[in-house]
Amino acid sequence: MRLPLVVDGYSISNDSDCYVIAEIGHNHQGDVAKARDLFDAAKQAGAHAVKLQKRDNRAMYAPDIYNSRYDNRNSFGATYGEHREFLEFDRSEYQELVEYARDIGITLFATAFDPASADFLSELDMPAYKIASGDIDNLPLLKHVAKIGKPTFVSTGGATMDEVQTAYDTIMPINQQLCIMQCTSGYPTEVDELNLRVVETYRQQFPDIQIGLSMHDNGISMPIAGLMLGAAAIEKHFTLNRSWRGTDQAFSLEPSGLRRMVRDLKRTRMAMGDGQKRPLESEKEPLKKQKKSITAARSLPAGHIVAPSDLAYQIIGTGLPPGEASKIVGSVLIRNIEIGTTISFDDLASS
Repeated sequence: MRLPLVVDGYSISNDSDCYVIAEIGHNHQGDVAKARDLFDAAKQAGAHAVKLQKRDNRAMYAPDIYNSRYDNRNSFGATYGEHREFLEFDRSEYQELVEYARDIGITLFATAFDPASADFLSELDMPAYKIASGDIDNLPLLKHVAKIGKPTFVSTGGATMDEVQTAYDTIMPINQQLCIMQCTSGYPTEVDELNLRVVETYRQQFPDIQIGLSMHDNGISMPIAGLMLGAAAIEKHFTLNRSWRGTDQAFSLEPSGLRRMVRDLKRTRMAMGDGQKRPLESEKEPLKKQKKSITAARSLPAGHIVAPSDLAYQIIGTGLPPGEASKIVGSVLIRNIEIGTTISFDDLASS
């Protein structure tokens, strides 16, 4: 049985609207005011959650990488370490954003890239966690986050099926509130590398948890296909302006795109229906102008034995449907029938 994933009171499943996560990452450019603006825009667009990222940069990056020159258009510092630290929010900034998200009514959580960051987020009582694709095989981190006991989304970009299975086997004995997300770690991801059918593979392989999609493609149509394949959650990168400085900006959705994606996901789920074919009340009036009835092809006298050539099929608004013709052919009329009028069973002699 596939149990719902409950994040901040919202039950995520295929029976609910697809859970939309606006991945802000570091598109806020290290500016709390921009982060708040992003939260506002995501809320207005209909996203359920906004997501940030948290790293203990000095512990995570080897000294050679941390101190390496980082001189390009997207840099916020002279070295890679300075760049990363500039984009990192501290405790007071995170606390401000936690309170702001609560005030406007949108869920905030973050990706934890290391145990220290996971603990940092735990102290802020984050309602959920994300594990990045690069940590799919980081079993110590998976165990550490699982023990915190909050719903966890795990991206699987670049992973083998064995690695995904191992991550599942590592987390589930500790914490069953898990969503495994199909992901391709291309930035941006080309359409022919999305491999959306992995959603179906995951649903078959992991029938007791929710499956999602973390997407780095340009556009809003592919999440719809993911929803129809069974994804219960969609994560898309989000910005206010794709021309802003930052490596993720160019393939992120702007507010209008996020709004259309949320709208189309809701419409698609509604349009899929329940799979039971039945006539609807809204169809009755339109079909009166389309449905044909059995009428007399010529004037027929009482006592006439009805032949196939005596019948016409016309749109008249009342009468028997053409499918009843076989019950009329061969019967004797008990009254005169004028051309173009309906023939009913009451017009026939009892056999």
